Amino acid sequence: MKICITARGEALESAVDPRFGRCAYFIIVDPETMEFECIANAAAKSGGGSGIQAGQMISEKGVKAVLTGNVGPNAFKTLQTAGIDIITGIGGTVADATARYIKGEVTPSSAATVESHFGAKG
Repeated sequence: MKICITARGEALESAVDPRFGRCAYFIIVDPETMEFECIANAAAKSGGGSGIQAGQMISEKGVKAVLTGNVGPNAFKTLQTAGIDIITGIGGTVADATARYIKGEVTPSSAATVESHFGAKG
């Protein structure tokens, strides 16, 4: 099983990026072994549709859950349609977020937490 955490850097010690569609990196972690893969978010600089593009890319990675600060409605729908749990309100480091997930301290969100194009505004 794998999970995905949005990140500002390329390591487990990196801060969680509060944006999904326009995050700098996705870190795909196997919580059982802590092996991970870092993927630069190609959708981050797109003019529009970054949440959908990022959601499609992540769904192809076979992750069970995405941990992030916020997620917009288009990304939420894309991830939800793929059967991926979306967990928002995550901060700290990627390692902290993974530990919270392993301990069962997080719960999936039931809706988007920001409006469309939120990450592009700042």
